[in-house]
Amino acid sequence: MHTTDPAMLAKAETLIEALPYFQRYAGRTFVVKYGGHAMGDPEAARDFAEDIVLLKAVGINPVVVHGGGPQIGAMLSRLGVESRFVDGLRVTDKATAEVAEMVLSGAINKELVGWIAAAGGRAIGISGKDGGLVTASPVQRTARDPDSLIERAVDLGFVGEPAAVDTTVIDTVSAAGMIPVIAPIGAGTDRHTYNINADTMAGAIAAALGAARLFLLTDVPGVLDQQGGLLTDLTPADIAGLREDGTISGGMIPKLETCIHAVEAGCDAAVVLDGRVPHAMLLEFFTSRGAGTLIRAA
Repeated sequence: MHTTDPAMLAKAETLIEALPYFQRYAGRTFVVKYGGHAMGDPEAARDFAEDIVLLKAVGINPVVVHGGGPQIGAMLSRLGVESRFVDGLRVTDKATAEVAEMVLSGAINKELVGWIAAAGGRAIGISGKDGGLVTASPVQRTARDPDSLIERAVDLGFVGEPAAVDTTVIDTVSAAGMIPVIAPIGAGTDRHTYNINADTMAGAIAAALGAARLFLLTDVPGVLDQQGGLLTDLTPADIAGLREDGTISGGMIPKLETCIHAVEAGCDAAVVLDGRVPHAMLLEFFTSRGAGTLIRAA
């Protein structure tokens, strides 16, 4: 018996529309930074895990890097440890670094592994310390003294950035049919543990892997113009112009700097999109309409 159920036909058409994308990116890697609002919402976490498992099922290798700033802050408050910030980065002493590692590599990382398992995937939770994945170096920042107006170096403690990335552990896990879920923690050459911004970590890993896509899931639809419309395609030159005229500012600037670094260092393209939208990553990637802002080197 032939069916003409419109809903079933629509599903079939969606799959056919996605077919060229499946074929083009089979065997390639997608690096996905997961954080923001979606992390505290079980329904969003379930949707995200299903998307990741689907990518793996169609022959793409997803690599997840997660954040956890709010959860670290909540745990520090519970433990009575005060936080101080410079340019949005938490000043991290040894006690704070230990709490950050506990929350990121422990609670959040294993919760995400659990969501992926519940969606039918096999995930392994690691941090940048595992297999020598990320070697960190201390972040260097300066701040202007309000009285003398002299720029002085600021000691952020154990806040790091990736100095080197060795993708062996990711390649091994992915080749074994599993999904790496990575906490943004790295060891320095001084053997200290460093807390790394999750966007920065994801960008460095995407560049080192030569990923087809870096997805930064955020709490906004993407990069917006001055009228609030979504800008769907940008180059580094476009972004420089938008910074100059004030269209982009605040927290979007470091995200776009991460995207620029990734695409100039080997990642095909980066996408900033709204992690609050169900299946936003699949809509962006597997349909001609797209759902966020795509950044290419040129």
